[in-house]
Amino acid sequence: MTEAARAAAAAGYADLPLDTDGVPHGQPVLDRLTALLDLERIEENIFRGVSPAESPVRVFGGQVAGQALVAAGRTVPPERRVHSLHSYFIRGGDPTVPIVYEVDRIRDGRSFTTRRVVAVQHGKAIFALSASFQLDEPGMDHFEPMPSVPPPDSLPTYAESAAGYLEKVGMARLPRPIDIRYVTEPPWRAREDGPGEARSQVWMRADGKLPDDDMLHVCVLAYASDMTLLDSVLVRHGVYWGTDKVLGASLDHAMWFHRRFRADEWFLYDCESPSASGARGLATGRFYAQDGRLVATVVQEGLLRVLP
Repeated sequence: MTEAARAAAAAGYADLPLDTDGVPHGQPVLDRLTALLDLERIEENIFRGVSPAESPVRVFGGQVAGQALVAAGRTVPPERRVHSLHSYFIRGGDPTVPIVYEVDRIRDGRSFTTRRVVAVQHGKAIFALSASFQLDEPGMDHFEPMPSVPPPDSLPTYAESAAGYLEKVGMARLPRPIDIRYVTEPPWRAREDGPGEARSQVWMRADGKLPDDDMLHVCVLAYASDMTLLDSVLVRHGVYWGTDKVLGASLDHAMWFHRRFRADEWFLYDCESPSASGARGLATGRFYAQDGRLVATVVQEGLLRVLP
């Protein structure tokens, strides 16, 4: 691993700035995420990444997706920008050991480049990603308008929204490199009113300043895209992680990147769920820049088991 990644993985959080609920946040936490996305190249098409010292029981899905996309991008000329990815979460990742990313250079065409990445731990695949990159080209341009929502600065912080629920709310105690502001009622509060509309809207941004690296901004957005997406399924049924007996995991994840953006500027994540069945829930999300441009679209299916 790189020296920066090694330091980020090993470092504790005792000296970092704390949010109002005592959870680390801000630029130092974002810097550690950036370091974790700086994979070590151990062969021409093989990279190694690590997880932070404080992690959930399984490697966070957004982390492995972001690192796999970094691995793919490092085998592609910088003038070719990623426009889509399709991925499967195969096994739960072990946050205590490194993850090896093996890149297969599927195709290098005149306009498009295709890469396949397999993430491996303990000799087994835990995640697989295919990504396509394209040279910039002129063409038709349109997008669905952004929903009308309150501005992010007018909304409570995540810490304020989770007050009184902190011990029960998902990843609430983990360091926060992403600033999240709920537009819709947070799902841990919404469940008190029973089943509701299958929709979740949050403002997000990297909680600090990122370098001027387009690929890094895309990878940070991929990291953030696995957060809050399945809320749209859970609120439809009036349940939530920790407060109810719900077991869940991401199964597959697809993203399309439409326009350039900065992940350290506010973007609206507008999510809804068209269906849930067979202990699986489908969620779709749209990322809008604060100026109203649609910058990315996400689709994910998650395993969701409600225990008796």
